[in-house]
Amino acid sequence: MKFTGSTEEFIYLDTIDHTSCEVLKQKVKSSLTVLWFKSDENILRIDGEEVAFQKDQIVFLTEFHHLEPVKIVTIRVLRFNRSFYCVLDHDSDVGCKGVLFFGAAQLPVVSISSEELYKFNTVWEMFVLEINSRDKLQQESLQVMLKRFLILCVRLYTQEKQYPNEKKEINLIREYNFLIEQYFKSKHTVKEYASLLHKSPKTLSNIFSRSGFKSPLFYIQERILLEARRQLLHSNKSVKEIAFELGYEDLQTFSRFFKKHQGSSPTEYKKDLKMSSVA
Repeated sequence: MKFTGSTEEFIYLDTIDHTSCEVLKQKVKSSLTVLWFKSDENILRIDGEEVAFQKDQIVFLTEFHHLEPVKIVTIRVLRFNRSFYCVLDHDSDVGCKGVLFFGAAQLPVVSISSEELYKFNTVWEMFVLEINSRDKLQQESLQVMLKRFLILCVRLYTQEKQYPNEKKEINLIREYNFLIEQYFKSKHTVKEYASLLHKSPKTLSNIFSRSGFKSPLFYIQERILLEARRQLLHSNKSVKEIAFELGYEDLQTFSRFFKKHQGSSPTEYKKDLKMSSVA
């Protein structure tokens, strides 16, 4: 079930199993995906690593995650693009730049408690009703339902992860992570992002430290490494091409960076991947 607006904004809603899981492989520009597992023992390969999900867990993914189904039983899929929902981006907790999608370095996963399950099921049922309606209020209604669903998810996430509640500083961290997604191929220093945020690098470092996060530089480097691993794993590009695409004019500089953080050179890493796939 899919709604598409007049300017290509969309929201997609469905329940899938192993016979209908091709949607998980689709790469949709500017999209955000929520997967709600309705059975135990679902397994996905996310950025090359297998992750098992149990019943009533929810994971939040961006267009930048590389997703492969390994074992699919039953999953509720919710996918939308930023133009559909970011018209409501002033609600920073549940917007496209919120904690669920760009607020943390780790894969965001929540588990629905038995006490909360009724609320989630009710919102999903309303979603299904709204997406099958055909009237001039449909898009607005779907946006409201999406916001309600994400609010429930944010509440769970902040409770489970004990997410800091210093709103101003946390919003800055989210904005920083969102900027990295936009510019990590061309901007590699904290100073460049600090300038975009009208802050000094020292101020950023202090905010990250107070909020219990790793250093600002860590998140830049992790994003570059993640993209490098994805390209080495899923493309036929040479190491030199990948280095250039990631903003490194000098192949040796890129190779040193990769080996320092990954433990092997890009060439060795790619060779090991090929050997493991054959095995």
